[in-house]
Amino acid sequence: MTTTQQGVRWIEPFTATGDHVTLIPLETEHEAQLIEAVEDGKVWDTWFAAVPSPDGMRQEIEWRLGLAEEGRMVPFTVLDAHGRIAGMTSYMNVDAGNRRLEIGHTWYRRSVQRTSLNTEAKLLLLGHAFEQQDCIAVGFRTAFFNAPSRRAIERLGAKLEGIWRNHLILPDGTLRDTCYYSVITSEWPAVRRHLTWMLDRAGTSPAAEPASGSPAESA
Repeated sequence: MTTTQQGVRWIEPFTATGDHVTLIPLETEHEAQLIEAVEDGKVWDTWFAAVPSPDGMRQEIEWRLGLAEEGRMVPFTVLDAHGRIAGMTSYMNVDAGNRRLEIGHTWYRRSVQRTSLNTEAKLLLLGHAFEQQDCIAVGFRTAFFNAPSRRAIERLGAKLEGIWRNHLILPDGTLRDTCYYSVITSEWPAVRRHLTWMLDRAGTSPAAEPASGSPAESA
């Protein structure tokens, strides 16, 4: 959610629904179910990705909603096919003037990883960005050591632009290298076809859609 020079919001909060996932605007009332989701597999327990812990969930929600108020993020709560909260994602680093944004700060409960949920979530988010908001590019970023996230992003059809070395100082003082990927306007039709093909091929079998989710990406 951001504003143009005329003060009109470029991206309003929205809901998007598919066969495997629903994206709804993040609300403070989601806290308890988000805590339950992040405890599924203890997906916050990595040193390289910023997934909120159960104790930090309220702060995480407030941080995302604060960035939304500033026009820098459009945060979503992710629901699975049964309507259960499965995680969080967002449009981040929203740049209305240049019609660019990133998809990130994404994490999912362990039990929905390696299913079609992530593939369809990215299809919905990319589709809205390119087809409704006329974006010229959509970026993704993830830690160099987050191999599952890198594979998941690459499976979407995003291309690696480069590695930002010593990009972040983590809470324990470790320096993190960040991989930056993107999809640009001319690539979107092929990426859309590829994501649709993956979903069609997977059908309803989670086992047919390997490595499409990860503990966290673009954090």
